[in-house]
Formats: sequence, C-alpha cells, structure tokens
Amino acid sequence: MKLRPIRTRKIYEEIVNQIKELIGEGNLKPGDRLPSERELAERLHVSRASVREALSALAAMGVITIRPGEGTFVQAVKNGAIVEPLAIALLLDRQATLDLLEAREILETETAALAARRACPEEIERLEELIKEMETELEEGRLGEETDVRFHLAIAEAARNNVLCRLMYTVSDTIRQVLRSSRQRLYQTPGNAEKLYTQHKAIYQAIASRDVRGARRAMAEHLKFVARELKKE
Repeated sequence: MKLRPIRTRKIYEEIVNQIKELIGEGNLKPGDRLPSERELAERLHVSRASVREALSALAAMGVITIRPGEGTFVQAVKNGAIVEPLAIALLLDRQATLDLLEAREILETETAALAARRACPEEIERLEELIKEMETELEEGRLGEETDVRFHLAIAEAARNNVLCRLMYTVSDTIRQVLRSSRQRLYQTPGNAEKLYTQHKAIYQAIASRDVRGARRAMAEHLKFVARELKKE
C-alpha cells in the first residue's frame, strides 16, 4: 500500500482523499485493516490528531468502521460507490457544512412553528421520549447523533405538511452522515454537549406548550449556535 507524504493546509482532507483513492483503485478492499493511527501518522508525515480527524470523517461517511480493541477496517459499500457525493462535500468542506445548516434553518424554523400549532398529543409524547433519550446519552457521554436526527424528523412529521416532511426525509441521510463528524468537533469544547441538550429541550417545550414563536426562535437559536461553533475551528 503506497501512501504519499502530506503537504497541504487541510491535512485531514488529503488523508481522506488518499484513502478513498486506494479504495477506489482496489488497493484497499472491504474487510481490509488499515495501519494503526500511529503508523499512518509516521508514513504520511502528519500528526496523529490529523489522522484521527480523517478517520472520524471516513467513519461518518460509512467508508470505514472503527472497532475498539481490534482496529480500523474498510467497509463494504453499496453499488460500488465510496460515499454519496453531497456527504463527501459536507464532510470535507466546512463551508458546505455551514450551507447545510443555513438551509436547515430556513426549512426547520417554520417546520417547528407548524409543529407547535399542529402536533397531536402522541407526537408531543414522542418528542418527550426522544428528549429523555438525549438526557440518558448525555449522562453516558455518548454522541447521540441518531437520536438528534430522529428528533428533527419527528418535528417534521408533527408539522403535518407532506412536502416539508418529504424534504426533511430526503436530506436526513446526509444530515445523519454529517452529524457524527460535527458533534465530535463540537464536543471538543467543554459544555457544548450540555448546551445542545438544553437547546433541544427548549424546542420540545415550546412545541409542547403550543408556543409558535418560541418554537421558531428555539430552533433558529439551536442551528445558529451550531454554525457559530463550527466557524470557530
């Protein structure tokens, strides 16, 4: 397996690209084990932190799987594609990720407002259950990206607008792929995990109390916060 020394400002992106090229060329196949983090850092002439960031992005894209105590392995990819193109752009390009958050703010603030007007008791109960799951995940130190996606999709369903709901489900897979990488970066700042939980709880409480303006405001504040934090990197 041939790897080139890294000479670029966005080091982790080049690492990701090299590993994807090796997979695309057939030099790395599904089930193959990657060299250790330390070995990759030495062979690429980069820091272990850069390697770790690249591996996290690849894992979020579904290109590799990281098995604690065993190593990092190439995953089998459907239809011979390495990863969905939009997800690649969002994971490798910070501006693309910020553009996604901006698009979500436009879409989800009004979706939350509609949910505050239209949610039935069962849908509000579902949101409450998801908030409890988030609380448990926070206490256990888990990322909780899947629960995060389910929470936002539940709001879309509670809005009772088929077009908005379909739009959310259309981008949900991309959001899911990006969330793990984004949350890992956000959680590096102490207190951010608690802030994200508090923001989601505020969205739920506004919807549950039929506070249309409050739901719109809480959703906007949440997505703006995430964008601000990611811009700091």
